[in-house]
Amino acid sequence: MAHKQIFPTKGNLISIKKSSDLAKLGYDLMSRKRNILIREMMSLLDDVNKLRDEISITYKKAYQALQEANITLGFVNDIARAIPIDNGLDISFRSVMGVEIPKIHYEKTKIKLKYGIAMTNTKFDYAFRMFQKVRDLTILLAEVDNSVFRLANAIRKVTKRENALENIVIPEFDYQIKFISDTLEEKEREDLTRKKLIKRNKM
Repeated sequence: MAHKQIFPTKGNLISIKKSSDLAKLGYDLMSRKRNILIREMMSLLDDVNKLRDEISITYKKAYQALQEANITLGFVNDIARAIPIDNGLDISFRSVMGVEIPKIHYEKTKIKLKYGIAMTNTKFDYAFRMFQKVRDLTILLAEVDNSVFRLANAIRKVTKRENALENIVIPEFDYQIKFISDTLEEKEREDLTRKKLIKRNKM
C-alpha cells in the first residue's frame, strides 16, 4: 500500500495524533455498535424461523380446509368476496443504534361477516379462521423479517467501516506518526551533533 506523503513537522505530528485518536475512538464505537446490532438481530432470528414454520403449517391447514369447503359447497369465490377488507394496520419505528426498526400496530376489529350461515359449513368457517390466523402471523413475520433485513444491512455497513478503520486508516496514521517521529528525532540528533562540532571548533 502506497503511503500518503506528509511533511515531517511537529505541527503535523500533533494533528495526526489527534486524528489517530479519533479514528481509534471511531473504531471502538463501530465495534460496540456492530455487537449491539448483532445481538438485536440474533434475538429476532429464532422468531423468524418459528413464525415461518407456523405460517407454513397454518397455510397448509387453511388451504386444505378451503379445498374441502370447495368440494362440499362448490366454488366459494362469491362467499369469499363477501368478507370485508381489514384495514387495521399502522406502522411506527424505533431506533436501535440509529437503525430504524419497524413496529406494526394491528388493531383487531371484530369482522362482521356478510355471508349467510346457511350458505357455508364448518369447513368454510374453519378455513376462514385459519386464514385469519395466517394474517396475524404474516403481520408479525413482516415486522420481524423487515427488522432482521434492516439490521443485517446496517451490520454490513458498520463492519465495512470498522474494517476500513482497522486495516487502512489507523495503520496509515501509525505509519505517519512513526515516520514523522523518526524524522524529527533524526533531525534533532543531527542538530545536536552540529552544535557539538561548532562548539568544538570554537575552542
